[in-house]
Parts: sequence; C-alpha cells; structure tokens
Amino acid sequence: MKIVLLCFAGFIAAFVDSIAGGGGLISVPAYYMAGLPSHIVLGTNKFSAACGSLTSSIKYLKSGHGNKNLLKYAIPFTLVGACIGVTVALQINEQTLSSIILVMVLIIGVYSLFSKSLGMKENLKKVTKLRILLLILLALCLGFYDGFFGPGTGSFLMFGLIQLFGFEFTRASANARVMNFVSNITSLFLFAINMKINFTYGIPVAIFSILGARLGTSFALKKGAKIIKPIFITMSLLLSLKLLIVDVLHLI
Repeated sequence: MKIVLLCFAGFIAAFVDSIAGGGGLISVPAYYMAGLPSHIVLGTNKFSAACGSLTSSIKYLKSGHGNKNLLKYAIPFTLVGACIGVTVALQINEQTLSSIILVMVLIIGVYSLFSKSLGMKENLKKVTKLRILLLILLALCLGFYDGFFGPGTGSFLMFGLIQLFGFEFTRASANARVMNFVSNITSLFLFAINMKINFTYGIPVAIFSILGARLGTSFALKKGAKIIKPIFITMSLLLSLKLLIVDVLHLI
C-alpha cells in the first residue's frame, strides 16, 4: 500500500513539476510518510525526480522550446552549483536558508499573481554579455540550492528566465526543466555514491514519475502559458505556506 500511494504521489508530483515546478511539495512529504529517514528521503526523491525531469526535458527539447544557445552556458554552472550544494549541505543552517527562501518565493508568487502580463507573451530581450553573466549566476545559485535544499527550484528558474530574457511561460518551463534535470542528476550521483537511495521505493515511483512527466509536458505544450501561469502561482504560494508552517513549528 505504501508503494501504491508513493507511486500516485510521484505521478502527480512529476505532472505538476513538468508544468511549473514545485513537484517536491508532493513527493518529499510522501516519502516522509512512508517512514524513510531524512537523508534517504532526499536521495530517493532525487532519483524519481531526475527520471521525471529527464522525460520532460527531452519532450520540451524535441518541441523546439529549449534554447540550446543559452543552455550551453547554464548547464555547466548548474552542475557545479549542485555539487557544491550537496557537499556543504550539512555545514549550513537549513532553518536560516528556509526563512530566506520563504520570503523570496512569496514575493515571486504575489508578483506573478498581480502582474497580468508576466510570461503570457514572449517579449524576447537581446542576449547581451551582462544577461549571460546573470544567467550563469542564476544557474550556479539555483544548482547549489537544488543540491542542498530543493523545493521551488523550478519556479525560481522559470521566474529568472522570464525576467532575464522575456520568455513566455512555455519556453521558460522548457529551459528550466533542462537546467533542473542537470542539478537533479548531479545531486543524485552524489547521493548514490553515499548509498542514500531506497531503490525499493525509488524504482516504481520513478516509473510513475516518467508517466506523469510525459502527460504534464504534453499538457503544458498544448495549453501553453494560460495553464502554466496559474499552476506556477499556486505552487509558489503553496511552497511559501509550507515553509511558513515549518518556521512556525520550529519556533514553537
């Protein structure tokens, strides 16, 4: 029964994540409810998430929505950031980081809610050296964040790409998924060599994550920004709520 429930959670998580990010809000609590210890939860979740993000990345790239010229700059620094994030995970106060992320995600969610034009139409901006440097910084920071903490990485990437390059939500989601896959697979490798993955749960959940990612990506490509934006805002605000609850419980 645990595996059945985990597979269902993995399917929904991958479906949502392939559209607007935030799938970890569903899958991570599900792994905890299955009784896994924290480090195994993180490693096993990376395993299923990497399978889902690979599936959606391939589908998005085949659709032509990925920008390979920008991704060639972003991918190496996403990888480096993820390596650093996993390596120093135990040396940083997670509660402090959680509080910072809470404020940032809340701002993004509220801003997106009230900005009617954000990501609805492409308003492509010139690719300058400054924007490339900012993209590299975005990739490095969010690669680190995904390796260390994780929730909301896809949402941050999408928002950053929209602001930097004027992408519409569909194109932002496509490029964010590829970058997110790189940080996922890098983190997964480090968790794997440290034997922090429960494959008994991870493999069946990964299969359903692949199915969820395929369906979610097809849905996003068909419906476009009009469906991606409300899901993006919803997941951003839910993440804010989750982090706020965690902060309050920690204070109590």
